[in-house]
Amino acid sequence: MSKRLSEKQKEEIIQSFYNGKTLDELSEEFKFTKLTITRHLKKYLGDNKFREINGKKKLLSNTFLSNKYSSKNDVLEQSDKEILSQKNLKGDFNDGIAPLDQFLELVPLDYEIENSPQKDLSSISISDVDLPSTVYMIVDKNSELQTKLIKDCPDWQFLSEDELLRKTIEIYLDLKVAKRFCNKEEKVIKVPNTEVFKIASPILLSKGISRIVLLDKLISL
Repeated sequence: MSKRLSEKQKEEIIQSFYNGKTLDELSEEFKFTKLTITRHLKKYLGDNKFREINGKKKLLSNTFLSNKYSSKNDVLEQSDKEILSQKNLKGDFNDGIAPLDQFLELVPLDYEIENSPQKDLSSISISDVDLPSTVYMIVDKNSELQTKLIKDCPDWQFLSEDELLRKTIEIYLDLKVAKRFCNKEEKVIKVPNTEVFKIASPILLSKGISRIVLLDKLISL
């Protein structure tokens, strides 16, 4: 199973992003793909805030590059020219086309990779999870649980079809994040003791709810 971001890493990534680090820098520092970093930032900041901050970084980067090369009349610096010249002499470049002997033929796989065992590991038993002391969840105005299918959760689309049809409830660590996903017909409630989920698991199962989503964790009841 692929490693997941820890709670401490998530906080550090958000803070570092606010402080000016780029997605490439965050990916290199925390050893996660840019896709994972981006998905985490969008989830906590929202798409609009993420694009606003990331757009400013790109603008600053483009401005820096523009100033750097405009002062040289839009040509490569001498050191860059020397490097290119040396590579041409060594045959590393051939009018922009890689030498034919550098192309490798990839043999297509003639069998399907069975990844069902990996998918089974995606959910963690609630007895093996240390839930935070306080969380937030969304209910309707009559305080009835708001359930959804796992297939409606973007982060878990890789699961098997049977798993995607399971009912789940989503819980949140942050009140502001929970409110972001709450519509006018719903409200957010505070759960001050998360042991209630373990105690109430038989009742939830009787209602067809067999999973809880918490950040990047899929918890089985």
